[in-house]
Amino acid sequence: MKYYSTNRKSSPVSLREAVIKGLAPDRGLYMPECIVRLPDEFYRHIHRLSFQDIALTVAQAFFGEDVDAQALETIVRDTLTFDCPVRPLHDHLYTLELFHGPTLAFKDVGARFMARLLRHFVTTDSQTIQVLVATSGDTGSAVANGFLGVDGVQVKVLYPRGKVSAIQESQFTTLGRNITAIEVNGTFDDCQSLVKQAFIDAELNERLHLTSANSINVARFLPQAFYYFYAYAQMKLMGREDQLVVCVPSGNFGNLCAALFAREMGLPIKRFIAANNANDVFFKYLQTGTYHPKPSIPTIANAMDVGNPSNFARILDLYGESYEKINALISGSRFTDDEIRTAIRTCYERTSYILDPHGACGYQALCQQLQTGEHGLFCETAHPAKFKETVDALLPTPVPIPERLSRFLQGQKQTLRIENDFAQLKALLL
Repeated sequence: MKYYSTNRKSSPVSLREAVIKGLAPDRGLYMPECIVRLPDEFYRHIHRLSFQDIALTVAQAFFGEDVDAQALETIVRDTLTFDCPVRPLHDHLYTLELFHGPTLAFKDVGARFMARLLRHFVTTDSQTIQVLVATSGDTGSAVANGFLGVDGVQVKVLYPRGKVSAIQESQFTTLGRNITAIEVNGTFDDCQSLVKQAFIDAELNERLHLTSANSINVARFLPQAFYYFYAYAQMKLMGREDQLVVCVPSGNFGNLCAALFAREMGLPIKRFIAANNANDVFFKYLQTGTYHPKPSIPTIANAMDVGNPSNFARILDLYGESYEKINALISGSRFTDDEIRTAIRTCYERTSYILDPHGACGYQALCQQLQTGEHGLFCETAHPAKFKETVDALLPTPVPIPERLSRFLQGQKQTLRIENDFAQLKALLL
């Protein structure tokens, strides 16, 4: 299958080239030339399949033309060594727990898949691949741990100084080996801009083999569709799959974009809700039909602190830039830090379930917007212990820290520091 740029000013490329390049030469994002609709028979029996078998069917539809069947099965099964369970909460409301992977965040699925697919593609290359990734928190840890120790790959994680939680920071700054953490004196948007500048710099691309592991990379965001199919299977097993509304806490919009692709493949989702924090660029687009990026605002749901979501371009492309189609399928919500705190407290008092700040946005959005007869499913995107200071202040007892997180906190921080200056990043990379 060929992959084209959302800007449509560069030639279509193979999957291998799309994964290795990350960003198209015209600065567009790669999109598959077609989306395969899965047969009705698959959906009738999906609840009888394992997570890995469901994911393999989806992966074959995305990547089967470009990766041989045995290699793809190995990649999928090696990626999904953990569960993504659906938990009932109350009043037709359910949560999809996406924090059971190695770094306890939803990005483990996409990052682990991409690391294995990239390794598959570069085994014959003599030049080292340089993976650049910007993070507002969980992306950095998922990518760093997904690529840790992979031969022929060096990872540079750019993150905004002082704007990620201590636990999140420890997950990618204490690893060493082929992982380098770079503190940027700026915002996530600044980090993302520096990464994108690197991809279009002629000298860097001549001397280095660069790729991205942010959700701008097709190998990062597409595999996130796996758990939406699996979630539907679990809802079907409970007899709650009808009138399904999926709510996605949204920052750079790769997660929501993967869910939209799943629906285009035939997954029976009625509609979506994009839950935002104070960074409400997409929410305002849904209200007005105009898109105005702006500097990001720091919040307690920091992984969603994005003022210019990259994957908005993919959503536009997917629906032919039709505001009417997008607005008919997706509604929005936005919450202040105080409203997020209230949602965490309210959910705990009502159910004893502990939300992280991002999942709290999804929970509250469904509480406000779910209609009679609908079943609501929101993504709990990270373990609440990753935001321990915030969550502990709201609950009667502290959140226990899982052993996997504790091990990261025991490591020694190793970082490089730069200003929000591309010349400094370029010098460091060279």
